[in-house]
Amino acid sequence: MTGISAAWIIAAALALDLLMGDPSRLPHPVRLMGAAAARLEKPFRAFLPNQFTAGLAFAAVLVSGTYVITLAGVLLARLAHPAAGTVLEILLVYTCICPRCLYDEAGKVHQAIAAGRLDQARVLIAMLVSRDTANMDESAISRAAIETVAENFVDGVLSPLFFAAILGAPGAMAFKMISTLDSMVGYRTEKYEQFGKVAARLDDAANWIPARLCVPIISLAAALVCKTGRRAFKTSVSEGGNHKSPNAGRPEAAFAGALGVRLIGPGIYHGRLVEKPWIGADFSLPGPGHILPACRLMIAATLIAAALMMVFPMIIG
Repeated sequence: MTGISAAWIIAAALALDLLMGDPSRLPHPVRLMGAAAARLEKPFRAFLPNQFTAGLAFAAVLVSGTYVITLAGVLLARLAHPAAGTVLEILLVYTCICPRCLYDEAGKVHQAIAAGRLDQARVLIAMLVSRDTANMDESAISRAAIETVAENFVDGVLSPLFFAAILGAPGAMAFKMISTLDSMVGYRTEKYEQFGKVAARLDDAANWIPARLCVPIISLAAALVCKTGRRAFKTSVSEGGNHKSPNAGRPEAAFAGALGVRLIGPGIYHGRLVEKPWIGADFSLPGPGHILPACRLMIAATLIAAALMMVFPMIIG
């Protein structure tokens, strides 16, 4: 794949996402990835009694298998016709990114709050976050929505575009498998502490460069959309490390600085209060009026990221 064709694949995939979003009626590769992981977890645990080794083999087989199967599919499509290979790559990269979905889901939360349907907003935000939402007020719901948009800008937009730029659709699909495994087994619980450790560390490693690359991207978007680019950059640099994740704090701090709001902080998880440091500690708590600006900021950052990832293959190709 040449640099020019890679650039067009990224552009076309993003255009498809912004126009169509994620139609629920269409088959989605991530659902197949989840089904494969769920089906293979038990056999790997049974075959390899050491749970860390089992988890290592489990992640290695699924991630490498995803890459190889995708690569084989693309090559076979190209053998049939070069255009078929390009179309397949566009469709696959399209399934790996989700800016439209992020915008729509956060927008639904905003609409519910604006209409005074706080119970509905709690139900909607519960589908996006892992914390308890039953007693959330407007500010807590708004904070959770903004954090979802910010963190998933890396996981669901920048990282898959980054791997698509470097390794084409097979790279983007392999990244999505890593992300899927982390969401399924990457937990520090008794069941997954050892088995899911490799999946969690793989996810950290895969997102490490994009999570840092997002800082100037979001800051530039903030300068264009909110006129707060310098504050976004400063907040991300100074407070992006105030998070248990080595990556999630960077985009969240950039959004906090861009919007002038306080994010993260204490939350209720499984009925227990978990104390977390604030990001954007000098700012005020967010409200419903900050949700749509966060969405617009994410879309602007997506367009900048896509432009950057389109240029990159042409430089190295």
